Order: sequence, then structure tokens, then C-alpha cells
Amino acid sequence: MEAILINTSGGLTGGDVIDWSVAAAASTRLSVTTQANEKIYKASSGTASVSTHITVDDNASVHWLPQETILFDQSSLNRRLDVDLAESAEFLAVEAVLLGRRAMGEAVVNGFFRDRWRVRRNVQLIHAEEMRFEGEIAQMAQAAAVLSGQVAFATLFHTGPLSESMLPKLRECIGNAGGASYWNGKLIARIAAPTGFELRKILVPAISVLRNGAPVPKVWHI
Repeated sequence: MEAILINTSGGLTGGDVIDWSVAAAASTRLSVTTQANEKIYKASSGTASVSTHITVDDNASVHWLPQETILFDQSSLNRRLDVDLAESAEFLAVEAVLLGRRAMGEAVVNGFFRDRWRVRRNVQLIHAEEMRFEGEIAQMAQAAAVLSGQVAFATLFHTGPLSESMLPKLRECIGNAGGASYWNGKLIARIAAPTGFELRKILVPAISVLRNGAPVPKVWHI
């Protein structure tokens, strides 16, 4: 099954709240994506909140594949992803962020963005990460240890029986745009690019690798 999430507001600003909940019963297969990019607009006050909770039962699979989140200047977003996996579950997640759209002359100078991930298998924590940009985002993004001036970036996560075997092909797809590693039953990759278009040209084949050759959802396009 393929589910397409729709945000009828067309974007988020300070104080807006979205909660997504996804559950895959035993031996089911589900891909979840969004109808378009999620846009986070300038916030005069407050912080937008997006929370996602995903549960995957035994021998089930969930591919969490939302399209890119676009941050606008002076936007404010707190995002959270919580995943609970059964012992034999497979899970793929891709989250991509654009600091404005360079082709539209947009740039993010200041703002707030926090991204929190927690993935558990049989209640045991197998992956945790925190990302936080606050204040002068454009200045922070210039640092070599952050984005080296790139404005489009993505994290890819996969855990399942095929994770380790996918690593060589995934590294080939990413090339010099990032890196990928496998350890403790999970495969993680980071990608950065100068534009959203360049990022997507890498993401589409990379996602296909992690889907064992299956294409990205139909609503994705270049």
C-alpha cells in the first residue's frame, strides 16, 4: 500500500501543529509520502510542531518517504520522529531539508529548526539523533563541520535484513555528496547539495537502492 499525506493548509507557521500516526500490522507493506514539499513560513511568534509516530509489527515494512521540507527565512520548526519496531520489522526513513529555494532567489538567514529522531526495536533504543539550528543559520551552514555552504541536505536511515548488503550501491549513488555507514543493524547516510534539484537527483536513485530496486512514490518527480 502507498499512503499520501495531505496538509490542506499548504504550509506551516508559528504555533501550527501536525501529528501523524502510522501503523503497519504484521506481514504488511506500507510506503508513506507527502503530496508536495512541506513549507515552513516566517513565524511572527511561536514554533510550528510536526510529530510523527510509526509502529511496525513483525515481518512488516514501512517506508517513510516525505518530500523535502522547505524552510523560509525566520521560520521556526520543531520536528519529531518516533518509531517502534518489532524484532523482524523493516524500516526506511528519508528526511530532506532545503534552506530556501535558490532558484527562487530565497535564502534562510535566521530561524530555528530542531529535528529529533528516536528509533526502537523491541523497546530497545537503536538510533537517536538531534539536529538544531538556531539564530544565524546562514552563518552556521558555512562551517565545514556543518554544511560547507550547501543549502540542501538529507538523512537516510534503513534497518532490516538487507541493510548491510545495500551499502556499496548506496555509496556509489551518493558519491562525493555525502557518506554512508552500516553498524549495529542499521544503515545511515548523509547527503548535502548546493540546490534542491541537485539533492533530488541523488536522492531518487539512493531511495530506489534502499527500496531494493523499487522506484520512489509516483508523486515524487524531478
